[in-house]
Amino acid sequence: MKNSFKLAVIFVLSMMLAGCKKEKNAPSYHKGDLTIFTDESFQSVTEALAEGYMINYPETHIKVETKKEDLGLLDLLKGSAKVVVMSRNLTPEEIKTYEERTDLKFLPAKFAADAVVFVVPKDSPKESISMEEINSGLMSDKKEFIFDGTNSSNLNFVAEKFKKQPKDLQFSIIPGNQKIIEELGKYPNKIGVVGLNTFSRPYDKTSEKLREMVKVLPVVEKGKLYNADFKGLSTMEYPFTRVLYFLINEGNFNIANGFIRFSCTHLGQKIVQKEGLQPYNIYKREVQMR
Repeated sequence: MKNSFKLAVIFVLSMMLAGCKKEKNAPSYHKGDLTIFTDESFQSVTEALAEGYMINYPETHIKVETKKEDLGLLDLLKGSAKVVVMSRNLTPEEIKTYEERTDLKFLPAKFAADAVVFVVPKDSPKESISMEEINSGLMSDKKEFIFDGTNSSNLNFVAEKFKKQPKDLQFSIIPGNQKIIEELGKYPNKIGVVGLNTFSRPYDKTSEKLREMVKVLPVVEKGKLYNADFKGLSTMEYPFTRVLYFLINEGNFNIANGFIRFSCTHLGQKIVQKEGLQPYNIYKREVQMR
């Protein structure tokens, strides 16, 4: 009888310990480590959202690592990344590969509207640029457009806009969006192509300094002028408005899913707005600009 009682006690204790161990190792959105891969063009808004999440959940540690958009996607598909920030549309083949590799449905978590903008030195006489000029310039040996590199989000998005492959375009390279702005004055006949988030923060000293160095060209399409401002982004009328979204490789509700949910809540969207970008809000399964 005593032996039976002892066995029963040992069994109960072992079950309790197993339960505690399981609970300790259970997925959690409010503690743990996460690395997010983002293209340098939208590094600022990604870091701001990460900081906001860590303030709300002090036991989390989120590292934002810059990587060219296409390379970040490859890491996600290989399983070496949990979250990446994307701006371009995936091809049907890429979507199929994503769903096969991650065993998840392709559900991009859209959180902001950013833009690719065309800049010239402040003293440039140029006041606008047309879609036709951009298209022809990208096919010219003069290589008058300066991008931040191959595999970058800016190059991918512009190529997609004109239904071309990045490898078919003619362009110059200065690594880094900020460096393009800082060095553009050395090349008076060139046009820089950068992400708006590079200098969109309204009260940031670095952003203010960069804005003072260049002029953002409105884009002319079908005779109408469009600016990459609040109206141009909220209505998506500015031709190079792009929607930023997260892709994940995490099946349970761990820190990656928690971070994405936070980014799409009212608080996360206020952070996006403070970054000078257009928030993206979700209502009843319908994504709307506001």
